[in-house]
Amino acid sequence: MDTHQLFGFAVTGATGMSYSSPYRAVSSVPDRLLGSLMFETTGNSVASSPYSSNQFDSETVSSMSDSQEQLSSTPDYHGESGQPQTPGEETRAWSQEDQQQGSHVIQPQPTFSSCPRQYEGGGVEKRHKAVMQEVATLQSSQPSNLKQLLIQCAKALAENNMTGFDSLVEKARGKVSITGEPIQRLGAYLVEGLVAREQASGNKIYRSLNCREPESKDLLSYMQVLYEICPYLKFGYMAANGAIAEACRNAARIHIIDFQIGQGTQWMTLLQALAARPGGAPHVRITGIDDPLNKYARGGGLEAVERRLAALSGKFNITIEFQGLPVFAPDVTREMLDVRQGESLAVNLPLQLHHTPDESVDVSNPRDGLLRMIKSLNPKVTTLVEQESNTNTTPFLTRFGETLEYYLAIFESIDVTIARDRKERIGLEQHCLARDMVNVIACEGRERVERHELFGKWKSRFTMAGFKQYPLSSYVNSVIKSLLKCYSVHYTLVEKDGAMLLGWKDRNLISASAWY
Repeated sequence: MDTHQLFGFAVTGATGMSYSSPYRAVSSVPDRLLGSLMFETTGNSVASSPYSSNQFDSETVSSMSDSQEQLSSTPDYHGESGQPQTPGEETRAWSQEDQQQGSHVIQPQPTFSSCPRQYEGGGVEKRHKAVMQEVATLQSSQPSNLKQLLIQCAKALAENNMTGFDSLVEKARGKVSITGEPIQRLGAYLVEGLVAREQASGNKIYRSLNCREPESKDLLSYMQVLYEICPYLKFGYMAANGAIAEACRNAARIHIIDFQIGQGTQWMTLLQALAARPGGAPHVRITGIDDPLNKYARGGGLEAVERRLAALSGKFNITIEFQGLPVFAPDVTREMLDVRQGESLAVNLPLQLHHTPDESVDVSNPRDGLLRMIKSLNPKVTTLVEQESNTNTTPFLTRFGETLEYYLAIFESIDVTIARDRKERIGLEQHCLARDMVNVIACEGRERVERHELFGKWKSRFTMAGFKQYPLSSYVNSVIKSLLKCYSVHYTLVEKDGAMLLGWKDRNLISASAWY
């Protein structure tokens, strides 16, 4: 099956398998630091504290069974209540009917069969017009000085000006809101990250953090919503799948090593397409690696992946072997991976490599060491999907500015898709994004595990490890360009230096590339 056939299959959703997200939150803020965060709520800032226990009780947003939910297209998350709230307003109540549980057999779903539905009763042009009107409203009402105020807070902290910092943070607290404009919502988390950084240096008495990580199914619900409404994540994985399909198009036996398996659903459309390959389906073996301390892994994630793949195997008559490895990526050895002769090997690194320490943290440089180990396996293709951000070795103030700009683009893209007072939006921003931001801002040394690098740096690391670039499919790129238009005219795709860069407006957010 060539790439045209594979992605014609995937885009039309001929058999309708889900293409759900493996993207997941990382418990990236050390417990010691989390215990130090201090969150105050005053009479005029009820909705300004992003971690108030009154705001978040980890309610179930949508249920997820071992089978995937039936989503014909992205749900209507925006609703009719998209008006911004002031920092003093309470988050309005939200409720959603419980979704029916699916069976343990993986049920078919359309993959990319239609554009995401965000507004009732209108086509793409009508939706684009509504989005443009909303963006114009955002631009006209956005607090113009909050962004600069946040930078001033970080500058005062960087200069150890604690008196100025306390005064500026107090002003910022009065302007941020978890149900406000994108910059206000982002600011709520950035302020707490700055306060956490200050308190970690011993300047204030630690207080308990009123933020509890949700149950596995709730966390998965938030991740699913994030994945569905942020196409740069979905299409980054689509580009990786396209490269794997092309590299292994004639293989009778395929071994995929996924260094962050998550729910395992990145592979559903690829496996389904391979099952329909002319001449018969290949034998597929998947080795799924997952952080043993990951919230989902603690909830039996690898076993759930195995059940999901077994159901897929029976449904589509394709032989699938699965081995789960609950191991930290730097600790993975060649012997654990059971590489066999006669198999076409594909290695997948999805939003994972930036968690592996480099030479700035560990003199043994586990990041480059992992790449050298992967290269020694002689894979047909290695795919990399990473955040296009520079937070690894940059000094604090520069890192803060980079984090502000990067996540502001993400929050703006979320804002045109889902209403500001919806609990699932609040939940996904808190549990899937905020913890990463706090880690980047408040932590240093080994405790700072969110260490992103730009594609140029990844290219240098792969080249030094002996890799060469494998071209991404021009056909898949063209498909993704067409699909992006279904979401918003502000989503971008740039092909540069052999990589695909997906972004929002003028900010690249995700890079996808392939290597051999």
